[in-house]
Amino acid sequence: MITLKNDYLTVQINPLGAELTSVKDNESGLEYMWQADKAYWGRHAPILFPIVGRLQDNQYRLNGQTYHLTQHGFARDRTFTVIDQTTTQASFELAADDQTKALYPQDFILTLSYELVDHQLKVSATVTNPTTAPMVFSFGAHPGFNVPFGGAPADFTDYHVTVSPKKTYQRVPLVGPYSDTTHSVPLDLTQPLALQHDLFDHDAQVLTLDSHETTVMLSTPADDHGIALTVAAPYLGIWSPYPKQAPFVCLEPWWGLADDVQATGDLTSKVAIQTLAGQDTFKAAYAITYF
Repeated sequence: MITLKNDYLTVQINPLGAELTSVKDNESGLEYMWQADKAYWGRHAPILFPIVGRLQDNQYRLNGQTYHLTQHGFARDRTFTVIDQTTTQASFELAADDQTKALYPQDFILTLSYELVDHQLKVSATVTNPTTAPMVFSFGAHPGFNVPFGGAPADFTDYHVTVSPKKTYQRVPLVGPYSDTTHSVPLDLTQPLALQHDLFDHDAQVLTLDSHETTVMLSTPADDHGIALTVAAPYLGIWSPYPKQAPFVCLEPWWGLADDVQATGDLTSKVAIQTLAGQDTFKAAYAITYF
């Protein structure tokens, strides 16, 4: 386990999946991150690559070949190499190998970097295409946060998600695990979204952000502690497993979507797919402020 620490926060990151597993307030010992209770969901903050969400029949076609790939891809279950580390920063790398190519035949170098600055954790990712041919992929993050935060005198339903800028967003409905992009519906977020477990009875709430900088705050009037995630991504997922009444919620920046209900199975035409030219690098970033 890799530990980052400054005057305010202590962060732990597992090289398995380059997964953020813990963020604690140094003064109070409060744990912000979901602690992977398998009774609800056995992960903390997985990295999603080379797909986001589920494929139709868990398979896709690329260059005439069919490949099997399960939900959210394989990066979350692969051990990354630690390529740089200080007391407040660490970087992790995963490169294509024979095992990844059996699932996804593209060459790639995926790098995750975490930097602790005061009360904020900055996360950046790069995907590099080392070949001369284009590559296609999706990328996302899936951080889970305790609700309530440890020791808070509050319940799940006392928390709100406040999205800024405050406006009406387009929501992508999910039909089962699949996106229904042709039937997006408006979601009024001019006021905070009150958390209710049945908000997730049809899976995640998926917002279209259009890559504009957006801040999503998780907080409650009953406690001073909360988090704020800032990102400029195409989409944001808000999720908690239903009907489990789980004491956490995930705020998920996505550069991709689950297969559309009308998906053809061809990865190059997958909804919200990223295309990266040969010798080029894709960059994604977000920041989480803990208070």
